Amino acid sequence: MTYRAPINDILLALNHGAGLQAALKAGHYGDFDADMTAQVLEEAGRFASDVLAPLNRIGDQNGIRLKDKKVTTAPGWPDAYKRWTEAGWNGVSGPEAFGGQGLPLAVNAACTEIWASSNIAFGLCPLLTLSAIEALDAHGSEELKKIYLEKLVTGEWTGTMQLTEPQAGSDVGALRSRAERQSDGTYRVFGTKIFITYGDHDMTDNIVHFVLARLPDAPAGTKGISLFLIPKFLVNADGSLGERNDIYASGVEHKLGMHASPTCTMTMGDAGGAVGYLIGEENRGMLCMFTMMNQARLGVGLEGVGIADRAYQQALAFAQERKQGRAIGSKTDGMDPIMVHPDVKRMLMQMRSLTAAARTICYATAVALDVAARSTDADTRARAAARGALLTPIAKAFSTDIGNEVTSLGVQIHGGMGFIEETGAAQHYRDARITAIYEGTNGIQSIDLVTRKLAASGGASVWALLDELNGIVARVEGSNDPAFGTTGAKLRDALGALERSSKWLLEKMTSAPNDALAGATPYMRLFASALGGCMLANEAMAAREGDGESGRYVSVARFFAENVAVQAGSLERTVMDSAEAVMAADAALLG
Repeated sequence: MTYRAPINDILLALNHGAGLQAALKAGHYGDFDADMTAQVLEEAGRFASDVLAPLNRIGDQNGIRLKDKKVTTAPGWPDAYKRWTEAGWNGVSGPEAFGGQGLPLAVNAACTEIWASSNIAFGLCPLLTLSAIEALDAHGSEELKKIYLEKLVTGEWTGTMQLTEPQAGSDVGALRSRAERQSDGTYRVFGTKIFITYGDHDMTDNIVHFVLARLPDAPAGTKGISLFLIPKFLVNADGSLGERNDIYASGVEHKLGMHASPTCTMTMGDAGGAVGYLIGEENRGMLCMFTMMNQARLGVGLEGVGIADRAYQQALAFAQERKQGRAIGSKTDGMDPIMVHPDVKRMLMQMRSLTAAARTICYATAVALDVAARSTDADTRARAAARGALLTPIAKAFSTDIGNEVTSLGVQIHGGMGFIEETGAAQHYRDARITAIYEGTNGIQSIDLVTRKLAASGGASVWALLDELNGIVARVEGSNDPAFGTTGAKLRDALGALERSSKWLLEKMTSAPNDALAGATPYMRLFASALGGCMLANEAMAAREGDGESGRYVSVARFFAENVAVQAGSLERTVMDSAEAVMAADAALLG
């Protein structure tokens, strides 16, 4: 089916649910012209529909090929990427000094969702380049910025992140890649990296790799890791490409999904070592890499939103066309579209409301990061940075969980046809699965939420957010609009469960940390359910006070509150009561 970007839904979520409009009124975006947002997104939607979406199935069927250490992408992909860069899409939020448009990260976040919806495997490449831009801009030397930053911002060259090794996945400190200092100030890097997305391809003439490695005299663990910029081709003094660097794709993975995205094994050192340039300081590479990872985690969360919305659009279209059975009381001849059946309606609303909640959480994360970078007030920047840090693991984990759940429901609505590749529903399901794994598994995100983000400053960011969410619920309750049903009461209960769970976890992190860790994943879901429900209610209130087309948004907010947020009480009990069963599970698992 044809993809259509849901511009109205995106704008409502961005402006009201995520707080972009409030941040604009507060002056945090300087002279940014908010009227541009809709125009940019409309153009992004057209490009996605016309150029990227038609290649989605082609990429899945053709995949990529490795021959003579060179990766070839699917038919049409190099041309699509050329059109992408010529249209300026790679530099939407890039610094203007280096060829970017300087638009807010929040606007680029909406674009990222659109790219992921139309062609998630294609959108993954610029997502990683954006992370490379962030790291180089924040930590690179002026000389390296002069050589590489504009090329990355414009998309003329792409970027990669290289952390994972066969023995060092989530435990990055166990990596063995080594770097040796050279007399000219460069480094020679040796080692093997695995699962490197777009480690090699034929869409650009150079690739800029950001690689973690360890110096000979480095401390053990993550405190002894440095970050190096390693270009595929060395760059001459005049900016032209020079010799091929000693970094190659030595293998590609055959995967469940994302067939069109090359996932490479990268080998360095077969011919004397890859020439690398230090980013930041020696042994401080994790600090630099986290700049990349946090950006990428938000991007992956947006992938979850995008693939969920694509699956929802396809399932809705199918449910309107596919005829099976008859509705109770139907007076028509023959069978009715399956959309008339209550359980199909329930699944479609589940898909739409979960996607909408995840979207707004991701956009709110982007707005917080924007304010942290753009506000002229130091205290405001600090509060926004803390808000962004708190929301990042939620945006990544919840949204990618939702991507998996919604694409699974999409298959279910298609019935047996969903299990057949020809419909495309199965591809969405396959493509979504990796998002909960890469850029830090969702379990790690949950642990980060509990041990670092909740614990920061005694939970100050959580209490501040809860105050805002309680204000939203009070507005819903004060509206006395019967269309909201029991939304206010359900959200009030969810926030109570979130507050009690948060206080319990804070205490357990000191007295019984394993109990807290055992409850981290259900706490993540509890947090996201309460947060997403309140954000959707806020959007519905804004729509209600706006152009009069509020009915559908009130219905989405009500469904989420009464079907998803209502689970908060059970999740609270799971957080608090399941620790003993989890910690005693060895007998059942190993007996």
